[in-house]
Amino acid sequence: MHNARPLPQYLVQRYHGWKATIHAENKAWYRRLAEEGQRPRAMVISCCDSRVHVTSIFGADEGEFFIHRNIAGLVPPYAPDGGNHGTSAAVEYAVTVLKVANLLVVGHSKCGGVRGCHDMCAGLAPQLEEKTSFIGRWMDILRPSYERTQGIGDEDVRLEAMEKDAVLVSIENLMTFPFVRSAVEAEDLALHALWNDIGEGNVEYFDPEKGQFLAV
Repeated sequence: MHNARPLPQYLVQRYHGWKATIHAENKAWYRRLAEEGQRPRAMVISCCDSRVHVTSIFGADEGEFFIHRNIAGLVPPYAPDGGNHGTSAAVEYAVTVLKVANLLVVGHSKCGGVRGCHDMCAGLAPQLEEKTSFIGRWMDILRPSYERTQGIGDEDVRLEAMEKDAVLVSIENLMTFPFVRSAVEAEDLALHALWNDIGEGNVEYFDPEKGQFLAV
């Protein structure tokens, strides 16, 4: 049984608009990308959240960013156990094949995934504790952030602290990948921890010397 359906009409119209304008005006560039392959300058790991649009934030063109998105923009620890690891595979490809020079992990405000982890760890979302919950088992990656941010302000303050700490958990996990650690130590790769305030449009980066996120 084939369950795939034709595109919604509004997407068809948007495609034809793109093909007639942006693509038509940049045909040579698209052909070059197709023929010469990609040479992205950076990899970006960010949340699936539709409000997070990293190419717009940084004004990136096609071919500039190798982008991987998942719930809360997390990176799991290195665990070559034969499972299906889409994020780990994307990181491996970016670092060992594309040899990107920069890897950005981007968190954001009002993250539903982080909120879910908070509620799960607080005993407020028992459905996420079920072994059959893909979201819950993915958000287990963030349990260290829940523990590290306990006692910080009210709930809104704690959630923002978790969102930022989630990025640092991912950076810590990236360093458990041998090929990432090797590239970082050889100064062939730089890791960057960022947080985007969606409403205000602000981007903050983690400064390891000051131990805090600062405005870009």
